[in-house]
Amino acid sequence: MAGNKTLVVVLGPTASGKTGVAVRLAQHLYTEIISADSRQFYREIPIGTAAPDAGQLSAATHHFVGNLSLVEDYNVSQYENEVLDLLERKFREYDVMILSGGSGLYIDAVCRGIDTLPDADPILRKKLQDKWQKLGIKSLQEQLKSLDPEYYAVVDRQNHKRLLRAIEVCLQTGVKYSELRLNKPQKRNFRVLKIGLNLPREQLFTRINQRTDTMLSLGWIEEARMVLPFRDKNALNTVGYKELFAFFDGKMTWEEAVRKIKTNTRRYAKRQLTWFRKDKRIHWFSPEDEEAILRFVKETLNASG
Repeated sequence: MAGNKTLVVVLGPTASGKTGVAVRLAQHLYTEIISADSRQFYREIPIGTAAPDAGQLSAATHHFVGNLSLVEDYNVSQYENEVLDLLERKFREYDVMILSGGSGLYIDAVCRGIDTLPDADPILRKKLQDKWQKLGIKSLQEQLKSLDPEYYAVVDRQNHKRLLRAIEVCLQTGVKYSELRLNKPQKRNFRVLKIGLNLPREQLFTRINQRTDTMLSLGWIEEARMVLPFRDKNALNTVGYKELFAFFDGKMTWEEAVRKIKTNTRRYAKRQLTWFRKDKRIHWFSPEDEEAILRFVKETLNASG
């Protein structure tokens, strides 16, 4: 692959308008989009993951949207390898490809790679899983905060698998998970141009609340009922489904579940921004200023071409 190929990354917090901007960029640049939203991979949950709709899918070719089933195990290392293979092929046809999403770990995996981490120690893993089952997720949160406060600040603290893995690596290596995870960037034979989308806090939170209402009106609750048998899968250990499952279990009223979804989605958006703001190579824009985004991307591509 020639070194004059460019991956344009469109990133930002949830509900910031990434899909719309990515589609319009793809149309103007005559190229295709790769999703970097780790929940949109699963075909059974398009509503709850705000996956591109039929119009957006027809307006630009998308990859890694609805390509997996909830019953399939998948991880960021597999994603990295599959995306790099796809880019190798697509860059023979296009000078530019677009990567769009809000999963920071998956974006980093494509742009700079993931360090090799130690294989799981079965004895240590069982010990940590027993602790989680006996003492609950708060015990894992407290342990990770003590071992690696940097990773604790950005991790999804309700995802017990991520907490367990980070603690496991810290204890096995004696090194913080955050330091091992993405310490040595791997050389890529394409350039990366990162476009970040964000809005004033209250405006973003309003969009999150409105989008939640829209998703519910589109049949999100019916979708959640259909995937209830798979509730133990990691893909469903996420904002929205956890609250809807709690409603089904009678642990929350409908009003409480909706309120919790909105609150936890706003918290998730703040964690996404914490992750992205560490990267000084991101060029930030309002999603409403599409002309400025397109102009900047075209000028940057022309200048580096």
